[in-house]
Amino acid sequence: MTDTTTDDLHDPATDEWRTYDEFAAGIDTYRLPNTDLTGTSLVLTLDDGSTLSLAFEADAVVWSASAALGVGATEGRDPYDAVAARDDVVFVNLPLASVEREAITVVYSTSSHRALVAHSVIGEEEVEGTPRVRQTFHAAVTDGGDPTGEAPAPSRDLIGKRNVYRYSPHHLYEHVYVSSQRYAWQCLEGVQRGHGDMDLSTVWKFADGLYLFCFREFRIAVASVWLHDLGYDLRTTGIFLGLNGAGESEHSRAGGHIYPLGSVSYPDAQPV
Repeated sequence: MTDTTTDDLHDPATDEWRTYDEFAAGIDTYRLPNTDLTGTSLVLTLDDGSTLSLAFEADAVVWSASAALGVGATEGRDPYDAVAARDDVVFVNLPLASVEREAITVVYSTSSHRALVAHSVIGEEEVEGTPRVRQTFHAAVTDGGDPTGEAPAPSRDLIGKRNVYRYSPHHLYEHVYVSSQRYAWQCLEGVQRGHGDMDLSTVWKFADGLYLFCFREFRIAVASVWLHDLGYDLRTTGIFLGLNGAGESEHSRAGGHIYPLGSVSYPDAQPV
């Protein structure tokens, strides 16, 4: 039998809460590799009628958006990050440099021609009881062909599920999806070990086993956009947008492996 000492049970004090850039360092170690979109283009029509056009170069994307999308500009040339989450599904993030404190994340399918667009914005000021980073979400279609299958939509499918996420040898987190609006997390390994919270979250179903999961933290100014593949691959690809320890906006990549721990179902009253 292994002896347990009080040192093994020690948890970090709450006044040691880590900044976004401290916990995000290395959180992309097990991320899927980038994919090259050079020379390709994409036009998305969102469910509110707004449009987003993307033309990919070797190291940047030239984009334009209608005002309805709510971006702080209507066009720009910015870096991008793209990952093939599945053979026919691409996760693309625009960590906007031309518009400070904003990011546009797009998930699209080359087979169904369906898409999802998430827009993340860091607010100018703190508002008590409200996450500093806000997000909006839109289903969309691409110009690649006629859309097929169901349109992406908000989903309750993750409610009651409990998963562990391994992002690197030094990043291990547990998530419990408690409702359509909130999830609970705790750090099992890493600089946030012993820390946890319950934050605002949003889940959209993109395709069978494929879910967009986003959270917005209360304690620090940070939000994320993840694409969870809960099918055979059990992989996740994501990004963060937040304020670092110096108070400056910062974009980070993330990704890793998913290990399901189980799930519960509610027999009577259901979560919101």
